Order: sequence, then structure tokens, then C-alpha cells
Amino acid sequence: MNLRALIDASASRMQDAGLAFGHGTNNALDEAAWLVLWRLGLPLDTAIDAASADAARPVSASEQEACEALVGERISSRKPAAYLTREAWLQGFSFYVDERVIVPRSLIAELLVDGGFDYWLRESSHAVLDLCTGNGSLAIIAAQVFPEVRVDAADISSEALEVARINVERHQLHERIQLLQSDGLKNLPGQYDLILCNPPYVNAQSMAQLPAEYRAEPALALDGNLHGGQDGMDFVRALLATAADHMLPHAVLVLEIGNEREFFEAAFPTLEVVWLDTSAGDDQVLLITREALLA
Repeated sequence: MNLRALIDASASRMQDAGLAFGHGTNNALDEAAWLVLWRLGLPLDTAIDAASADAARPVSASEQEACEALVGERISSRKPAAYLTREAWLQGFSFYVDERVIVPRSLIAELLVDGGFDYWLRESSHAVLDLCTGNGSLAIIAAQVFPEVRVDAADISSEALEVARINVERHQLHERIQLLQSDGLKNLPGQYDLILCNPPYVNAQSMAQLPAEYRAEPALALDGNLHGGQDGMDFVRALLATAADHMLPHAVLVLEIGNEREFFEAAFPTLEVVWLDTSAGDDQVLLITREALLA
């Protein structure tokens, strides 16, 4: 068996098992390639198209067995692949992950790298907050993209902050990123030029219908109804009620709400926001100025 044949067979197994994707890949073939290449210690950008020399690489019986066992674990556990490899990639950056955090996939990372909200920033913008930081990925990408800023990375979960600390140290950014435990903005006395937030926002009906792969993630980071609501906006309501107090003049808040635009607009019908264009469309991430919050 060669490399491409093993990947194809693995993809077929996952497809037949009815797995759900969305934690770094969105289809069985890409996920199979990720797992097989990782298990074989090959670069994840190895060419696997049928015409490439790498695709024809022979796979030994022991290598095949190891890969098949990993794919079998993915199928039986229904855990996202990143929990099995202990690694996730976001916008070209590698991060350690485990079950203490959700697998990083925020579209805000894309906007950071592509300059999607640079228009609203100033040369004097130096204080950044990554709220609900999880494994620290957005804080780290912000620090890499804006080398002159300081970043506070906050989360209510002490376990998530343990993972974030691993990543901050891995990227050698401990002198520029401060990790803080806080329930929303409650324990953050500072003010910021830019607040990034990918909060829990999934509505109650969607939470009840999540595939097993998503239920393997911490519900605290997904469920936007932990204060008794149904629309997924519990955390967002609390955030927007006090965010202006933590924003410097001319500051902006960049907020991800995924597929919940309908619920967001119903909850905040008069709030002036700017919807930002991403690879997933222009209805997943929004920007709010301090002036709009005060109005």
C-alpha cells in the first residue's frame, strides 16, 4: 500500500462512520490526510495528489497498522482529531490543545492576519485584550501580527489558562502576553484599544443538536445560555453592558457570533455594528466602536 491509498482508505472509513468535521478540516479526506501524515511524522503540507512522488511512498505494514489504529480511535471516540494529535493549526500557527479547551478555529484569526479591521486601529493602539482566550491562540496571533502591542488574555477557566500558558511559552511571548482569570470583564481593571472576543454563543436548540465531536469540547466555551437564556446571547449581553468602561477612546470590540446573527440582531436591534467579511461570509464576525456602545 502507498501513502495515497492509505489516506483514501482512511477517509472512506471515516465517511462510512458518519463522523462530523469542522475542527481544522471540513471533510473526511483532509482529516484522513492530517491523521496519517501526523502519525507517520511527515509534514502536514506533504503533497498527496495522485501525481505526486510523495503519494506513491510505500507504507510498511507497521506504519499502516499504526495509522489504522489512530483512525479507529478517531471513529470510536468521536473526539476531534486535534485532541488525538495534541496539536491544532490556525492561520499557519501551531498550538497545543487538549480537552481542557475548544479546538481553535476562530475567524477573528483570519481577520488579524489579513488586516480585516486595521482601518479602525491607530498607531497609538497598543493595548489588546483577548477575552475568552481558551488556548491563547488569538492573543498569540495578535502579538505576532502587532509586534508593538501588549496583550491581556483572559478566561474564566483556570484549566484553559493552563493550556494558554503552554502556548504562550511555546511561542516565546511570555513577556508580552499576560494571562488573567476573569469572569468576562469583571476582574479586568484595565482599558484597551482593541478587544477580541470569541465567546460562548451557541443557542439552546443548537447545543442540544451538536454532534459528538463538538460535545467533546468544554460546554463552558460553547453554551451561550448558562444564565438561563435560550438565544445564546447571555454572555454577550453581559459583555456589551460594560465593555465601554474597559475601552479607551476610539477603541473597538471585535466579536464573533458564528451562525447566530439572527439572535444577535434580535437581542440588540438598535446597536450600530459593522459586519466584517471573512471566508465564511459577512455575518459571523462584527465590530463595535466604543461610541456605538455608549450611544
